[in-house]
Amino acid sequence: MKRALSLLLTALILTACASGPEKQPDQDLSAATLYQNARAAWQRGDYDLAANRLETLEARYPFGTYAEQAQLDIIYVYHKNEEPASAVSAAERFIRLNPRHPRVDYAWYMKGVAQQEQGQGFLDDLLNIDRAARDPEPLRKAFDAFRTLIERYPDSDYVANARDRMRAIRDQLAEHEMQIASFYADRKAWVAAANRATHIIREYEGAPAVAPALSLLERVYGRLEMPSLRRDVRRVLERNGMSAADA
Repeated sequence: MKRALSLLLTALILTACASGPEKQPDQDLSAATLYQNARAAWQRGDYDLAANRLETLEARYPFGTYAEQAQLDIIYVYHKNEEPASAVSAAERFIRLNPRHPRVDYAWYMKGVAQQEQGQGFLDDLLNIDRAARDPEPLRKAFDAFRTLIERYPDSDYVANARDRMRAIRDQLAEHEMQIASFYADRKAWVAAANRATHIIREYEGAPAVAPALSLLERVYGRLEMPSLRRDVRRVLERNGMSAADA
């Protein structure tokens, strides 16, 4: 959005200032020059200009080494310019067009990073939005992208960071499910609450939300008058050094 407004303003200024059909000063720039300009722009933090130069390079010189590199670099530029949807689209395009490229692992990694960014939102902290209340689908897609990276390119330099990000996403998804389970329990929808809590325990092993999910499940089984299942959950809690009150 920020870059779109900037480009619109630039277009209006150029229209107002134009006095005839003269060529723009960058119209005859070579692919090498456009790429060098883009690199210089993003190195000084001007991601709007960097994206513009890379887009221009791809449009004018769609074939060759510079175009291929531009397709890869623009993923990062979009990401730095807080345009995660554009970064995801650029990463998917690069993967589709260059499936055997030696740096396609980077495209998979950046696709996951951008989708993770979509899932948590840069306005969350500013507006004090509970991240567990957000739509978790972008996070699930990010998790899948990182998993694909790890499975297909186990020797990639990005694997370690991808694993860390997957753990963070797992915790966030589990937290989201726990919020829903608590919502059902607060409204005495005991069966729905039990199903959600069971899902957390089975699917998100190791996540911090597992402990409160066990505690909730123990309470729900009590409400449902299922003493055998309630005892089973208590034993799990005790085996892990917790009580229902502690979890």
